[in-house]
Amino acid sequence: MGAVEPRQDQMDELLANAKDARPLVMINLLRYRDEAAYEAGSGHEPCSGREAYDRYGHGVLPLVAKQGGRPIWAGSVLSAPIAPEAEAWDDAVIVEYPSLQHFIDMTTSEEYLTIAVHRTAALDDSRLIATQQTLPPREG
Repeated sequence: MGAVEPRQDQMDELLANAKDARPLVMINLLRYRDEAAYEAGSGHEPCSGREAYDRYGHGVLPLVAKQGGRPIWAGSVLSAPIAPEAEAWDDAVIVEYPSLQHFIDMTTSEEYLTIAVHRTAALDDSRLIATQQTLPPREG
Protein backbone atom coordinates (compact mmCIF):
# COMPACT_ATOMS: atom_id res chain seq x y z
CA MET A 1 0.00 0.00 0.00
CA GLY A 2 1.23 3.45 -0.88
CA ALA A 3 1.53 6.61 1.14
CA VAL A 4 -1.68 8.63 0.96
CA GLU A 5 -2.13 10.26 4.39
CA PRO A 6 0.63 12.00 6.38
CA ARG A 7 1.90 10.46 9.59
CA GLN A 8 2.03 12.67 12.68
CA ASP A 9 5.85 12.62 12.75
CA GLN A 10 5.87 13.89 9.16
CA MET A 11 3.55 16.77 10.05
CA ASP A 12 5.68 17.55 13.12
CA GLU A 13 8.76 17.73 10.88
CA LEU A 14 6.98 20.08 8.47
CA LEU A 15 5.95 22.36 11.33
CA ALA A 16 9.50 22.37 12.73
CA ASN A 17 11.21 23.03 9.39
CA ALA A 18 8.97 25.67 7.79
CA LYS A 19 10.71 29.02 7.89
CA ASP A 20 8.73 32.05 9.06
CA ALA A 21 5.70 33.08 7.03
CA ARG A 22 7.23 32.71 3.56
CA PRO A 23 5.11 31.14 0.81
CA LEU A 24 4.87 27.37 0.85
CA VAL A 25 4.93 25.43 -2.42
CA MET A 26 3.56 21.90 -2.30
CA ILE A 27 4.65 19.41 -4.94
CA ASN A 28 2.09 16.60 -5.33
CA LEU A 29 2.95 13.32 -7.10
CA LEU A 30 -0.14 11.21 -7.70
CA ARG A 31 -0.80 7.58 -8.67
CA TYR A 32 -4.47 6.71 -9.02
CA ARG A 33 -6.27 3.49 -8.19
CA ASP A 34 -7.99 1.76 -11.09
CA GLU A 35 -11.20 1.96 -9.08
CA ALA A 36 -11.79 4.47 -6.28
CA ALA A 37 -11.84 2.85 -2.82
CA TYR A 38 -14.77 4.52 -1.08
CA GLU A 39 -15.88 2.94 2.18
CA ALA A 40 -18.93 0.70 1.91
CA GLY A 41 -22.10 2.66 2.52
CA SER A 42 -20.44 6.02 1.84
CA GLY A 43 -23.07 6.90 -0.74
CA HIS A 44 -20.47 7.87 -3.35
CA GLU A 45 -21.03 6.59 -6.88
CA PRO A 46 -18.41 4.08 -8.03
CA CYS A 47 -15.78 5.58 -10.32
CA SER A 48 -12.12 5.40 -11.27
CA GLY A 49 -9.43 6.81 -9.03
CA ARG A 50 -8.84 9.64 -11.50
CA GLU A 51 -12.55 10.52 -11.42
CA ALA A 52 -12.54 10.51 -7.61
CA TYR A 53 -9.51 12.82 -7.64
CA ASP A 54 -11.38 15.13 -10.03
CA ARG A 55 -14.19 15.25 -7.44
CA TYR A 56 -11.58 16.22 -4.84
CA GLY A 57 -10.05 18.81 -7.18
CA HIS A 58 -13.38 20.52 -7.83
CA GLY A 59 -13.96 20.78 -4.09
CA VAL A 60 -10.47 21.76 -3.02
CA LEU A 61 -9.70 24.52 -5.53
CA PRO A 62 -12.15 26.99 -3.93
CA LEU A 63 -10.65 26.18 -0.51
CA VAL A 64 -7.12 26.80 -1.79
CA ALA A 65 -8.27 30.15 -3.21
CA LYS A 66 -10.06 31.02 0.04
CA GLN A 67 -6.69 30.69 1.80
CA GLY A 68 -4.96 32.87 -0.78
CA GLY A 69 -3.34 29.90 -2.49
CA ARG A 70 -3.19 29.02 -6.15
CA PRO A 71 -2.32 26.10 -8.37
CA ILE A 72 0.92 26.88 -10.20
CA TRP A 73 1.12 23.89 -12.52
CA ALA A 74 -0.52 20.52 -13.17
CA GLY A 75 0.24 17.88 -15.76
CA SER A 76 0.50 14.23 -16.67
CA VAL A 77 3.77 12.47 -15.92
CA LEU A 78 5.40 11.14 -19.09
CA SER A 79 8.22 9.26 -17.39
CA ALA A 80 10.62 9.45 -14.46
CA PRO A 81 14.13 9.09 -15.95
CA ILE A 82 15.71 9.33 -12.48
CA ALA A 83 13.62 7.36 -10.00
CA PRO A 84 13.44 3.91 -8.47
CA GLU A 85 11.92 1.42 -10.93
CA ALA A 86 8.78 0.86 -8.87
CA GLU A 87 8.09 4.57 -8.51
CA ALA A 88 5.74 5.68 -11.27
CA TRP A 89 3.30 8.59 -11.20
CA ASP A 90 0.20 9.52 -13.20
CA ASP A 91 0.10 13.26 -12.49
CA ALA A 92 2.06 16.02 -10.79
CA VAL A 93 0.48 19.13 -9.27
CA ILE A 94 2.21 22.17 -7.77
CA VAL A 95 0.24 24.46 -5.45
CA GLU A 96 1.42 27.63 -3.69
CA TYR A 97 0.06 28.86 -0.34
CA PRO A 98 0.91 32.23 1.25
CA SER A 99 2.37 30.38 4.25
CA LEU A 100 2.40 27.06 6.08
CA GLN A 101 -0.35 28.37 8.35
CA HIS A 102 -2.64 28.91 5.35
CA PHE A 103 -2.06 25.29 4.28
CA ILE A 104 -2.72 24.01 7.81
CA ASP A 105 -5.87 26.13 8.13
CA MET A 106 -7.21 24.68 4.88
CA THR A 107 -6.40 21.04 5.58
CA THR A 108 -7.87 21.14 9.08
CA SER A 109 -11.11 22.90 8.09
CA GLU A 110 -14.43 21.03 8.18
CA GLU A 111 -14.93 21.88 4.50
CA TYR A 112 -11.65 20.21 3.58
CA LEU A 113 -12.22 17.15 5.75
CA THR A 114 -15.56 16.62 4.00
CA ILE A 115 -14.00 16.46 0.52
CA ALA A 116 -10.72 14.74 1.48
CA VAL A 117 -12.57 11.40 1.31
CA HIS A 118 -12.33 11.67 -2.48
CA ARG A 119 -8.54 12.12 -2.35
CA THR A 120 -8.13 9.11 -0.07
CA ALA A 121 -10.40 6.97 -2.26
CA ALA A 122 -8.63 8.08 -5.44
CA LEU A 123 -4.98 7.49 -4.64
CA ASP A 124 -2.97 4.29 -4.67
CA ASP A 125 0.19 6.20 -3.77
CA SER A 126 1.29 9.81 -3.49
CA ARG A 127 4.02 12.16 -2.39
CA LEU A 128 3.48 15.60 -0.91
CA ILE A 129 6.71 17.58 -0.82
CA ALA A 130 6.67 20.89 1.06
CA THR A 131 9.12 23.52 -0.16
CA GLN A 132 10.04 27.14 0.49
CA GLN A 133 12.05 29.23 -1.95
CA THR A 134 15.74 29.61 -1.18
CA LEU A 135 16.91 31.49 -4.29
CA PRO A 136 15.93 35.11 -4.80
CA PRO A 137 12.98 35.54 -7.18
CA ARG A 138 13.88 36.04 -10.83
CA GLU A 139 13.62 39.60 -12.06
CA GLY A 140 11.57 40.60 -15.07
